[in-house]
Formats: sequence, structure tokens, C-alpha cells
Amino acid sequence: MKKNPTVELKLPILKDMELVATHTSDVVAKHMNLSEEKSAEISMALIEACINAFEHSETKEDIYIHFIISDEKLTIKVIDKGVGFDASSIELPNIDQKITDERKRGWGLMLIKELMDKVDYESDNTGTTLTMTKNKETDE
Repeated sequence: MKKNPTVELKLPILKDMELVATHTSDVVAKHMNLSEEKSAEISMALIEACINAFEHSETKEDIYIHFIISDEKLTIKVIDKGVGFDASSIELPNIDQKITDERKRGWGLMLIKELMDKVDYESDNTGTTLTMTKNKETDE
């Protein structure tokens, strides 16, 4: 097997298409012998990342997802060709307000950062690349 195999998905912006990504992440996590807990964390982060790309990128083009497998970690890139965003304009949600708010939105990036070991994003007016990493071994 090649050293760092990559699984690539091209997802149209259709209802529930993020589930294709989570099914793929489940298969990749099993291949890597990741725990069920890590697999579930990856799936939740991936759902949030896909929904963010679908809803906020304003693109009509497909979303691309790359799963880069190595011995130490799984790196997932979620790529859209949308409008991009200014990271400095993202505010952390007020937890007390969100609990009582009927619109339970705005948790995405914070949740992704909690679920994954490392999160980076590059964004400009040509699109956004969100890079999420889950280490095989827990850093404690």
C-alpha cells in the first residue's frame, strides 16, 4: 500500500450529502483502527464542516473532501470554491444565550475545534480550505 493514501470525494450540494462524507470517514477510521469514540468525533466534525461549506460558501460548485491517511494521523481537507470568510469576523457563541436561543446555530467552528486535534483554515474570495487533523494516539 502506498505510504499516505488519499481518499477523495466530490460532493454536490444536495440534501444529506454530508452523510456520504461521514460514511467514508467511518470506513477510513476502521481502516486506521481508530476507536469508535474518535470515529464519532471525526463524523461530527465532518458534518459541521460540510454544512458550513454548503450553507456559507454561496457556491454552486461541488465541495471536495480529501482524507489523507498516515500512520500517525488522519487529515481531512474540506474545500469549497465559494466566497470565503474573514476568520477575524467569527465570534465565539455566547453559551448562555445559545442555550435559550431558538436558533441553535453558530457552533460549527467551535465544535470542530473541540472534536479534532488540530484545525486550520485558509479562506479568500476564491474559496475556503478547512484542514482538520485527528491524531491516532491521544496527546496527553
